[in-house]
This record gives sequence, C-alpha cells and structure tokens, in this order.
Amino acid sequence: MPNIKSAKKRVKVTEAKTLQNKMFRSQLKTDIKKYEAALAAGDVELAKETYRAAVKRLDRACARGLMHKNTAAHKKSAFTKKLNTLA
Repeated sequence: MPNIKSAKKRVKVTEAKTLQNKMFRSQLKTDIKKYEAALAAGDVELAKETYRAAVKRLDRACARGLMHKNTAAHKKSAFTKKLNTLA
C-alpha cells in the first residue's frame, strides 16, 4: 500500500477506471452475443438493430482505448459480412 498521498489517489482512481472498463467490456460482449443470437435465429430486423448497437459499442471501445482500431474494424467487417449473407 502506498504512503504518499498522490500514490494513494492513483490507486483509487485506477480501481474506479478498471471497474468502468470492466463494465464497458461486459456490455460490449453482451451486444455481440445478442447480434450473433439474432443471426442464428435468422431474424433480419433484429439482426440489423443489434448490428447497429454492436458497431456503436465497438466504436466507443476503440475511442476509449479498450480495443485497437484495427481489431474494431476487423470485427465490424465480419459483422457486416454476416449481416449481408443473412439479408
């Protein structure tokens, strides 16, 4: 445990940010699972809706630095291809 006041604050801030990142990653995974479930069910309208949500969440993860921009682009491309084959 740190003794210096600024180091103590850094520990608290890091814990808070870690929790926020964990929550955001969990939401991202949930959106992706919902999209894949809609694809598996063959529901085009639901797939389009969940696609938009998943892509938006990927863009936000990229902007926050939780994911590399190329990883997000790769995932979005794969999602788009799957949606186009369904439609």
